[in-house]
Amino acid sequence: MRPNLFDITGHVVVITGGTGVLGRAIAKYLAAEGAKVVILGRKAEVGEAIVSDIHAAGGEALFLTTDVLDVARVQQNCDDILARYGRVDALLNAAGGNMPGATISPTGTFFDLDPAQFRTVLDLNLTGTVIPTQVFLRPMVDAGHGAIVNFSSMAAFRPMTRVCGYAAAKAGISNFTAYMATECAKKFGEGIRVNAIAPGFFLTEQNRTLLTNPDGSYTQRGLDVIRQTPFGRMGEPDELCGTIHYLIAPASRFVTGTVAVVDGGFNAFAM
Repeated sequence: MRPNLFDITGHVVVITGGTGVLGRAIAKYLAAEGAKVVILGRKAEVGEAIVSDIHAAGGEALFLTTDVLDVARVQQNCDDILARYGRVDALLNAAGGNMPGATISPTGTFFDLDPAQFRTVLDLNLTGTVIPTQVFLRPMVDAGHGAIVNFSSMAAFRPMTRVCGYAAAKAGISNFTAYMATECAKKFGEGIRVNAIAPGFFLTEQNRTLLTNPDGSYTQRGLDVIRQTPFGRMGEPDELCGTIHYLIAPASRFVTGTVAVVDGGFNAFAM
């Protein structure tokens, strides 16, 4: 009998930023596929609600509060996960965000950029990927296998207007992904794989007011996105799940250092 290359039954999958719109969709999907999902985030009430939904559907999940910029807290999360499940098979670095001061308004200029908020956005997205990777990589190395999936963005591929800090951070994540893929393969063996996913435009709590009006219609920014997306629409959160599944499953065991684009054609569109 041929092995099921997409079987992730019993895999322990840790998701930082798991209480967001995208994180919760991915968590529920992976739990339905048999994974033991650990959701890390700041919003305990939201996280516990997601866990309750997963349990009600017959899945296995755990929520732990965290701060991805606090090494000690993330290490404690890892210790708690190992105490409960004994292993970590995959890490999804989905934590991130933006701040008004790290963006440029349509009527503003680069001189309006707030360096402090720019630095905060870099830390949250980039350092907030580096720290969990450093912590959760260790049990993967000890076990000789593991998959890490970082969250990049369309903003990493092209210099989009306005999102100065966020774009710089996401470009850094793509570069960090390639670096870590080589670092892990050369020093820890082919059992450790590091890839990234680059979502196109999905409506989340962070970008909803930027892309849509209160009545649900698109803002000018939203219309610009739709015009440059060949599919002519925003993505649905569950449309990330198949790619995530592939990147943490045995099906992608010879894949490392890649950034998988899930964008409805946005990055391929020229004019």
